[in-house]
Amino acid sequence: MEPIDPALDLVWGLEAISKLIGRSVRQTHYMLSTGKLPAKQVGERWVTSRSKLVAFFLEDAA
Repeated sequence: MEPIDPALDLVWGLEAISKLIGRSVRQTHYMLSTGKLPAKQVGERWVTSRSKLVAFFLEDAA
């Protein structure tokens, strides 16, 4: 699992993001590559903000 920098609230890497949202790596890759999750690709790695993911799922549930 990639380290999470609490100062920046960033989650780096496909595996770390998938663990955070409780999905498989394959499902997470699909969601990231189709723009269904608030994240960006930096080089070959995905990065997202933990708070943006929480807000995304809370908004979706409301």
